[in-house]
Amino acid sequence: MKKFRHIFGMMSMMALMLVMLTASAFAATNWDSAVVTAEGTGVAPANAYNSVQARMLARRAAIVDAYRQLAEQIKGVNVDADTTVENMMVTSDVVRTHVSALVQGARIVEEKTLSEGGYSVTLQVPMFGVSNSLASAVIERPQAKVAFPDVVGGVEPSVPRPATDYGYPSLPSTTAPSTQPIYGQGSSASAAPSGRAIGGYTGLIVDCRGLGLKPVMSPVIKNAEGTPIYGYKNLDYDKVISNGMAGYTTDIARASRAGSNPLVVRAVSLDNHNGNPVLSVADANRVLIENGATGFLDTASVVFLR
Repeated sequence: MKKFRHIFGMMSMMALMLVMLTASAFAATNWDSAVVTAEGTGVAPANAYNSVQARMLARRAAIVDAYRQLAEQIKGVNVDADTTVENMMVTSDVVRTHVSALVQGARIVEEKTLSEGGYSVTLQVPMFGVSNSLASAVIERPQAKVAFPDVVGGVEPSVPRPATDYGYPSLPSTTAPSTQPIYGQGSSASAAPSGRAIGGYTGLIVDCRGLGLKPVMSPVIKNAEGTPIYGYKNLDYDKVISNGMAGYTTDIARASRAGSNPLVVRAVSLDNHNGNPVLSVADANRVLIENGATGFLDTASVVFLR
């Protein structure tokens, strides 16, 4: 009996090795949906005792392969413009432990039998969420929340173009001047005595098409003078972990995170390895002024169009 168990164990290990060598796997980070997904595939060994054992061995190998692919994909995710998850794992035992636990706790979202005895298992990890998310494992809580900066004096804020000019669905008119003070109730944006908010904007879309924007978990928006006007330290930490700082999409019609009446501005360049959009000073001033009226930056109603 012992000899039989030993032989069976050796055969199982050989089957796993065979499957891992012949498996075809897929892993990707979907920034539109904010998930990391990995698909592992396995082929049943030819010398399996029966169809049940063959399916079990193929499934086991597919799971192992999916875990491996998922771990590699997660390591390559950029936390910010300068740092990947792998960088953080190298320098922090805490992050390494949290990320390893996250991979092991990945959710199986699909599994199926393939032709000729193969098997496929797809694992998925959310990038954001209160618990069991990549953000909760790698984004540290700041010591204090930082207020949004003042607008740059002496530079008139830009006059926004209608969002429909950028291909956004038809929206109510936003051209009527507002008599509301710039400093909105509950917003951490500073007042700008010389400017007035148009008002009514529900979010911000930054058009970065053609610039090669690199998606990151913790982006920073800067003005052309290099001053950050939006970063995770300006926001409620728990909201950042739960929902992220910004959405990424290639289709402006899918920018629902910015609401039904977004302010759309065009990035003039990118900073820090193409991870941070840079706005003209006039556009940055407009963003801060409008945020003062409706607080869309405070709620992270921001979308990057790439």
